[in-house]
Amino acid sequence: MTTNPNQALAVKTVLVAKFPKPPDKELADAMAVLALRPSANAAAVVVEYATDLGEQDIGALTDALSASMEATGVGDMRRAEDMLLGQAHALQAIFLNLARRAVTQTQLKQWEATLRMALKSQNQCRLTLETLAAMKNPPVVFARQANINNGGQQQVNNGSPPVVAPAANSSAEQTGLLEKSDDDWVDTRTASKAGRNDPHLEAVGKVHRTAKR
Repeated sequence: MTTNPNQALAVKTVLVAKFPKPPDKELADAMAVLALRPSANAAAVVVEYATDLGEQDIGALTDALSASMEATGVGDMRRAEDMLLGQAHALQAIFLNLARRAVTQTQLKQWEATLRMALKSQNQCRLTLETLAAMKNPPVVFARQANINNGGQQQVNNGSPPVVAPAANSSAEQTGLLEKSDDDWVDTRTASKAGRNDPHLEAVGKVHRTAKR
């Protein structure tokens, strides 16, 4: 087959978009790390909502939040517990305010809406206290465990044992494993080797046995 020299091969060009390199690579990397810090992210939100407490410095908030997170990381949950208790008190205040406002409503629609929000605040307060109680006194889980050691291979079985229903005629089934009658005796002869007609009955070789761990 002769190739036509005038025929040009079409080459597909794949364009890859890349971000331009920053003028200061070290500064850009540092700002990227700061933008992903959980304490800095939380501080950016707190500084917008904590205006009633005065003007906040985002750097000071970041440092304070970082110290609190480090304490939580080593198992000190006092700040988290205090936070939940404070939120429960705040929700209780919201519930009381809305409940009092509901009494003054003269229209059924406004009364129902205000009272519904009050009950939602009360329920959220209850859930917050339940979470705090679970942190202070975590539930105890009882699990049944059986350790079985067979030849150096240890097996651990967790959970409740299966429930076995009683047999309808246990005595008949037990005797049926041996002899059904006096004329039906158990075959005590040596097992013969598998023949050509029954190759699937042949014993499994050593290569198929489970390896020890």
